[in-house]
Order: sequence, then C-alpha cells, then structure tokens
Amino acid sequence: MSVRAKKHLGQHFLKDENMAAQIAGALEHSTQIALEIGPGMGSLTKYLLQEWKENLWVSEVDNESVEYLKKHYPELTSHIIEGDFLELDLNTLFEGEKISLIGNFPYNISSQILFKALDYKETVVQIVGMFQREVAKRICSPPGNKDYGILSVLLQAYYETEYLYDVPPGSFIPPPKVNSGVIRLKKKPQGSIGCDEVFFKKVVKTAFNQRRKMLSNALSSLLEGRKIDEKIGHLRAEQLSWENFVELTNEIDNS
Repeated sequence: MSVRAKKHLGQHFLKDENMAAQIAGALEHSTQIALEIGPGMGSLTKYLLQEWKENLWVSEVDNESVEYLKKHYPELTSHIIEGDFLELDLNTLFEGEKISLIGNFPYNISSQILFKALDYKETVVQIVGMFQREVAKRICSPPGNKDYGILSVLLQAYYETEYLYDVPPGSFIPPPKVNSGVIRLKKKPQGSIGCDEVFFKKVVKTAFNQRRKMLSNALSSLLEGRKIDEKIGHLRAEQLSWENFVELTNEIDNS
C-alpha cells in the first residue's frame, strides 16, 4: 500500500532516507512534545519516533495518509490528529505545553503554517521545516535585499533563524519543479519585543505591501498626516531590521 500524492494538497513525499534522517535529527529536544505536520507516508515519522517515541504527535488532513500511518505505525494511532493544522487550537490540544513543529510542509500553505506558528509563538518554541527554497531563504534573509519581507521581519523578531541545507527535486516523489530548503527556527528567550505587538505586525505588513515606496508614503494610512523621522521616512521597508521596525512602531504609536 502506498499513498497517491495529491496535487491540491501540495504533496511531494520525501524518498531520500539519508535526508529524512538528517531533517528529523535537526529537531532538538528543547520541548517535551513534537508535532509533525503532514507526515504523508511517514518518511520523517519513522526517524522521529525513534527519538520522541510517545511524545510525537502528527497532524494529517489526507484520509489516505491517515490510514497508511495507522497500518504502518500502529504505535502512533492515538497520536494522529486528523484534520487541518491551520484550524487547530494548539494551546487547548497540548494543554499549554511548549511544543516543537517539524514537517515537509506543503508549499501551498507553508507561509500560512508560519503565520499560525506566530499566533502561538509562546507555545511553539522550535520549528524545523522543509520549504520551497526561495521561501526558506526569505525567512532567513538579512535586511537590504529583495528576499527580505514580512515573514523575515516577523519571524526574526521572535526566533533565531538558521538555513540548514538545500534539498534537490530528485529527493521527492513526485519531484517538485522547484528546489527546496530546510530551516530551523528557535524561539528567542525574551518576552515582549518592546512595543505593541499587534500594531508592530500591522506596521510591518503595511510597509511591505508597498515595498517600492519610501516608508513615509508606504505608511501614510497609519501616519494620518503625522511625520516620522526623516531619515527613516526616506528608506524602504526592506532596509529596516526587525529592531528598526520596533522603533518605528513606537514612534508612530507614541505620536
């Protein structure tokens, strides 16, 4: 029995055993619980089970994959969450425990998975994930280049980001048309980043929604006629670090 890869679910099953073991091994034991998203046919799962045993949970939306996992990994049956990860309440599900996320993430929802993790940033303290290479590079990108964007700023504000390695298309069934990359995110120890975090997110998104404009123009809807520091105002969003965005958020908020 095998699982048919479904295009609408963005499924590309990892077949490279060495790579699967390497990715599973990149997940550090900084939490009691690990949650794998979209295990498919269990290429990562079998290595994760060796390390995490009864502390491993998986979230799978594909019924065919669920049946495959129950048959081939019966010890996992009671820890299979059948449903869409994006709809889970992680705090209720794990009763406030800190968790680590891992997965060969479906590329069509990989950014949504990260935004979901940000919504639960006090719960999700580590992420090891496979992404489309350009998305992985964007997340880890420093300020000052075209790869740098909303996810870069928001994730770097709360997590240490690390690009681990490339994964070629031939490592998958079926092979994707793009290269892939694996990254690791580890939650920073600080609590608040030093500003209104809801407004911070709004400032970042507004700035990058018109990334070609200078910030004084890109943020005009938030400024409502107020002025910001002239030096900052003449920059573009991609030129600001997350710390700069915190300062900018406070400047707008306090004015």
